[in-house]
Amino acid sequence: MNRVSKAGLPDSIDATLKLLESADYVSDRSLATVLYLSLRMGRPLFLEGEAGVGKTEIAKVLAQTLGRKLIRLQCFEGLDVSSAVYEWNYAQQMMAIRLAEASGETDRARLEHDVFSERYLVKRALLQALEPQSEGPPVLLIDELDRTDEAFEAFLLEVLSDFQITVPELGTIKAEHPPIVIITSNRTREVHDALKRRCLYHWVDYPDAAREMKIVRTRVPDAPAKLTKEIVAFVQALRKQDLFKQPGVAETLDWATALSELDAVALDPAMVTDTLGVLLKYQDDIARIEGTKAAEILSEIRAS
Repeated sequence: MNRVSKAGLPDSIDATLKLLESADYVSDRSLATVLYLSLRMGRPLFLEGEAGVGKTEIAKVLAQTLGRKLIRLQCFEGLDVSSAVYEWNYAQQMMAIRLAEASGETDRARLEHDVFSERYLVKRALLQALEPQSEGPPVLLIDELDRTDEAFEAFLLEVLSDFQITVPELGTIKAEHPPIVIITSNRTREVHDALKRRCLYHWVDYPDAAREMKIVRTRVPDAPAKLTKEIVAFVQALRKQDLFKQPGVAETLDWATALSELDAVALDPAMVTDTLGVLLKYQDDIARIEGTKAAEILSEIRAS
């Protein structure tokens, strides 16, 4: 039986699959299993895989289907505490100090206490995720963690272990109810084992032809059946080529949408060559496939 628990979380793997499908996310059972366990155990879920395979979308779907707030921390090189956790509103603090001095305030301890209160605290994504929400704990998406450095990873250990953050001027802020945490990585570098141990792990791979077909039919329902079949077969064949960057599911959907906009009903070499920039993002890859190679791949998939 597919049920949803009183806490709003699915209480079976099948219910998790249904939850994802209700938002048009076509998952395999292994992903639904680890997602179900992550929700039930209250553990962060660490998702690795190539770009464009649907890792980020899982957090968006969870927020949508569970009716929770989505808080996204987009990682980048040089990400630090002031960008990810909190910083003080120095301009307002200075204004408060000057106003206090102008009014004759002489109690330095009281003034320091006032300016380092929550009123002047600018809360970033990680601190926001620890705050109580009326609809329930939020979904915290830590996206592309591999773009940050090891120092930021080390900071995350406290957050992921105890769901708390220490602000020296205020003390320790702890979540009453931990957020649902989804961490993604494109594996441009290895993430430290200490962080992975605090999470459940899943590698999100490219889908097989049958699942990719279902994804395209679900997300681009207006595409003609023959076109959808040939798009999926062509993309599956491309992933076997020696490319710098293989197309992900996101590119497959973009290509299907673009070809539908062009009123295509089937693929032909000229159409493929003209629209390869939707599917492939590097000129060397485009040059390798356009023209003769595109025609060759089309002939092979039609002969199979």
